[in-house]
Amino acid sequence: MGANEANGRIAPLEMAPEEFRSLGHRLVDQIALFLADLQKRPVTPGETPAQVRAVLGNDPLPERGTAPETVLEEAWRLLVDHSLFNGHPRFAGYVTSSAAPSGALAELLAAAVNPNCGAWTLSPMASEMEAQAVRWIAEFIGYPARCGGLLVSGGNMANFVGFLAARRAKAPWDIRSEGAGAGSGKRLLAYASKETHTWIQKAADLFGLGTNAIRWISAGSDCRVDSSELRARIEADQADGGQPFLVVGSAGTVSTGAVDPLPELAELAREYGLWFHVDGAYGAPAAALPDAGDDLKGLVEADSIALDPHKWLYAPLEAGCTLVRDPQHLLDAFDYSPVYYRFDADAEERPINFYEYGPQNSRGFRALKVWAGLRVAGREGLCRMIADDIYLAKSLYQEVQAHAELEALSQGLSITTFRYVPADLDRHDPAAAAYLNQLNEELVHRIQKSGEAFLSNAVVQGKFALRLCIVNFRTTQSDIRALPEIVIRLGRETDAELR
Repeated sequence: MGANEANGRIAPLEMAPEEFRSLGHRLVDQIALFLADLQKRPVTPGETPAQVRAVLGNDPLPERGTAPETVLEEAWRLLVDHSLFNGHPRFAGYVTSSAAPSGALAELLAAAVNPNCGAWTLSPMASEMEAQAVRWIAEFIGYPARCGGLLVSGGNMANFVGFLAARRAKAPWDIRSEGAGAGSGKRLLAYASKETHTWIQKAADLFGLGTNAIRWISAGSDCRVDSSELRARIEADQADGGQPFLVVGSAGTVSTGAVDPLPELAELAREYGLWFHVDGAYGAPAAALPDAGDDLKGLVEADSIALDPHKWLYAPLEAGCTLVRDPQHLLDAFDYSPVYYRFDADAEERPINFYEYGPQNSRGFRALKVWAGLRVAGREGLCRMIADDIYLAKSLYQEVQAHAELEALSQGLSITTFRYVPADLDRHDPAAAAYLNQLNEELVHRIQKSGEAFLSNAVVQGKFALRLCIVNFRTTQSDIRALPEIVIRLGRETDAELR
């Protein structure tokens, strides 16, 4: 250990308590001022990848270390001056919420303690807090609190967990040993609306079914799945020797916030002996509202549900969650307990080891920020924020209808879609359709780069649309009132250049 052996090891990453306290206080002060003034900043600087890379530089890994104070100050400048802020009140693009400040502090605490939440022995309190957070989420949306579940990275992974539990539970052969192709010529088949998020294509690809195993079911003009077509496809596949195993329903589609007829899908899945999975990554928390519709509340009938606390529970990225009605299905799908995993050999009662419930072994303590947010807001606070987001999205829909140059297209949950239509164009003229799509596609890019607001896009009944999605407790009515003026002004400029 060299000359300093007598005085103990000196590690370049260690930090004296006084230094940590000083740097920590300074950083917290900077963050507090940043959050207080966030609405005064552009939503994004609108830079190109080349511009951002130029600011960061292309230096090789330094041979010698740099003082933590210098590193943190540099990181601060880089991030604050060159980021898109999804916590900005005029960010209403992709389904990423403004993050609760309590969650940011919880992340610091979680990183400091640094439990490995793969096994109870390595994370006793953290494991119990995750189990409690999962139970609270289930209770919040009306799902049985005795369900199994765990926190994962986000919507793709949360849906993957439900998909794999379904595959294991419904394959009539030992799929874990024999694989997806061992079904004596019977191919596992999954059924989903054409509005379903692309996670299902990834799942079918990655987990051995192939994307041709997805039976895409039409959606009506309301963007909800056609259940009569679904029934017909299942019966046709069974008659043809296929092996249907999974029906997917959406609790808030990504484009328009549509909710499939979940009770009807649940009944259909039971009738044919299939697993019913609800992709509620975005919309499931809205089931907690007193005025939630019966279709949304029907998610209680699901065998599994995916939802993202980093969407409509306002947790910092990243945090997804899978709930499974019968916890044993998770163990059946994921548990391998080799001899070197002796985490509960001497336990009087079996502890919860989350490596048995999902694909990860080593797992960070992402549950703390979720747990903290649930505690800080409570049921009443969460419902109020979700209801406010829905109200604001509906308000924009009404604002759009009052402007001759804007066309409202859809409204569901906290998603509103619309488009810009120049005053001298007939929006019903088939000859203008292609140009309006081109115009609005260019317009959404200009809005995003402007820094004034951030919207995303959707295609609704063949029309390229601007899409607003509010999962943002900082957005106010004044932000909503400002959006039509921004869109019309930039729309006129874009139209003038394109024509």
